[in-house]
Amino acid sequence: MAVQPEGTPCWADAMFSDVEGAKNFYGDVLGWTFGEASSEYGNYTQAYVDGKAVAAVVPPMPGQEGQSQWCLYLASPNAEATAAKIRAAGGEVLMEPMQVGEFGTMCLAREPSGAVFGVWQAGTHEGFDVQAVPGAYGWAEVFTREPEKADRFFSAVFPYTAQQIEDENVDFRMFDVGDTTVLGRMRMTEDFPPEVPSYVNLYFVVDDCDDAVAKATKLGGVLRFGPMDSPYGRFAALSDPQGASFSVIDISATQGELPKTRPV
Repeated sequence: MAVQPEGTPCWADAMFSDVEGAKNFYGDVLGWTFGEASSEYGNYTQAYVDGKAVAAVVPPMPGQEGQSQWCLYLASPNAEATAAKIRAAGGEVLMEPMQVGEFGTMCLAREPSGAVFGVWQAGTHEGFDVQAVPGAYGWAEVFTREPEKADRFFSAVFPYTAQQIEDENVDFRMFDVGDTTVLGRMRMTEDFPPEVPSYVNLYFVVDDCDDAVAKATKLGGVLRFGPMDSPYGRFAALSDPQGASFSVIDISATQGELPKTRPV
């Protein structure tokens, strides 16, 4: 896997107070296996599908215990420069760019409407070994109540062009890098409880959406939405037993025509 173009999702990880519980859950639901915990890097533990790296889990650092959540990393050729752009565009740098051995440089940030994301400048670790296969990352969307803020921010920080779905029932934007659509943005409706902040929702690909939902709920996960058919695949939104939100999607089970879009 070559280094991803700037602004492209390239990696995902999550902090869990119960790492073994998370490994058991995602191992069953997504078929992940896990490498050795890297004690030098806070017991960071990579997850694999068929020997290919797809994500990582890690225990919280002292003082960082809290709600578990998935973090999506966007590729950057220069994390310091991206951090400066984040500040200039009204975002907040939560963790200054930090070199992680020879693997690369990471940074954590919050966009102006509240969603937290990561920035990754690749060294020897270039990101996902594989995508869009069962068990691997497939897609991500920024869920926000203030889409105008998020739209301005992401277009200012990353070299995105954008297209808006033409549907009066949903406010959905897609960000492109070149000819490739890399990220979605969804306006949160009143269906979301008011205490749920803006967040980035990750989709992991599965062979069978309904089967993945059944496994997840049996293991203590909570079904939030779906399963539902769409032109992109059959998907469902879940929370794992430690509260981290994610979605699963069977990209082979598509129904309906792709929506019309217009450039913005």
